[in-house]
Amino acid sequence: MQTRPIFITDDAIADTVAAHWLPEVVEVEYLPWGFGAHHWRVTGGGTTLFGTLDQLAPRHTAASLEAAYAGAAALADDGLNMVCAPLPSRDGRFTVDAGAGVLSTTPWLDGRSPTEAEARKPRHVREVIDALTTLHRAAPPDTLPSWTPRIGPEFADDLRARTNRPWRSGPLGESARTVLAARHDVIKSWISRYLELAGVAFDHRDRWVPTHGEPHGANQVMGACGLKLVDWESLALAPRERDYVDLFEAAADHSVALDPAMIELFALDWRLSEIAEYARWFAAPHTGTDDDHTALEDLYAELEVADSGSDE
Repeated sequence: MQTRPIFITDDAIADTVAAHWLPEVVEVEYLPWGFGAHHWRVTGGGTTLFGTLDQLAPRHTAASLEAAYAGAAALADDGLNMVCAPLPSRDGRFTVDAGAGVLSTTPWLDGRSPTEAEARKPRHVREVIDALTTLHRAAPPDTLPSWTPRIGPEFADDLRARTNRPWRSGPLGESARTVLAARHDVIKSWISRYLELAGVAFDHRDRWVPTHGEPHGANQVMGACGLKLVDWESLALAPRERDYVDLFEAAADHSVALDPAMIELFALDWRLSEIAEYARWFAAPHTGTDDDHTALEDLYAELEVADSGSDE
């Protein structure tokens, strides 16, 4: 996130890391990176760690995050070099309750995420596809979570009820409410199609594989470390198309056979999950930070498909 959290201090992060991973913490720096979780660089004793604070409900539970991060560590132990896995704490767990969320750490990587132009280059796309192919062929760790639909059939009617009243929760509340209310019918049609396709996916669970969930450029690091996939909080057993929504056309160019219906499912999974998250965001108190404005732009982007007349 670009905005420093007000619910936890750098000192609290330093104390938690010192207690569970790195006893000689001497420096902690908040990193205004990414969108969704909060990140810090923590240094001490000649070691640098990357700390991530994930908040829980509604997307996660403490148990689901622990299972995902433990699964990533198991995959790395099995030789999947593209996995930047979380580090075990002193008690062997990969997540620690930090009060305001769940904290995890990974080694600090000497590299950077690709630019949009770099991410489209054929050589880089080939590397990503090779990494995903290796992941999808891996034996699933025993504790690996399974994908389930994040949006239920009641969401559209619940959203309509909520958007029938003004959102005086902050400066952007009414803008979000208005655009959501205007798209109610198309959101309801998306949910119907989404749940239909989810049923098809569950009919073929024997084909599910370990999937990263969000292997886009922001979750890739390249450099001296080679290509690494980071941010494994969404790791789950699922149809492999879950990892190819943004790479569908490129995958065809590289002879990767994919089911278009499953691509549609996970495009809807992302879109509807984002809509639900932003509905919660703007119905709740907010102050108009840079993150709030980014979230509103993202909400508009997810709903732009409705303006084109699509009812996927």
